[in-house]
Amino acid sequence: MHLHKYEKIWLIFGVGSLLLFLTIIGFGAFYKGLQPQSHMMTIDPENVEAYDAFKQENLGVTKVNDQKYIVNVVATAFNFDLGKNEDGTPLKEIRIPKGATVLFQVTTKDVVHGFSIAGTNVNMMVEPGYISSYETKLDKYGEFTLLCNEYCGLGHHLMSTKVEVY
Repeated sequence: MHLHKYEKIWLIFGVGSLLLFLTIIGFGAFYKGLQPQSHMMTIDPENVEAYDAFKQENLGVTKVNDQKYIVNVVATAFNFDLGKNEDGTPLKEIRIPKGATVLFQVTTKDVVHGFSIAGTNVNMMVEPGYISSYETKLDKYGEFTLLCNEYCGLGHHLMSTKVEVY
């Protein structure tokens, strides 16, 4: 078989690019130990209350110290469960002081949901059976919208709440 000069050049370029790509991926995967988030914490999606962070009394904002907070949320059908007020009514917003470091821990009981706070770098996919977590520093005053950015059913457009940084 006879290959034209330009075919040889493109063939060498293509094979060389493929080998370079595989070398870089292999270096990152094996030497650096990079891996996808398959090592997330697992949970029984039908019994999320068995995990301490997602018991009803532990949902919502928990103050660790003056500049550290943990926010536990359970995403369910068209709702973010943030816990309850003292009078038993559901919480409708998350309030965090400016400059605080916040660890968001989120799980779901039913289908895949999104967890995105518009205007910040918080953006996670929430899958049944896993605990998604993200730590960030909220250093801008204002009201931000927490919304589901993964289509989860007919009431998906109703799934949002408010995050206030004061």
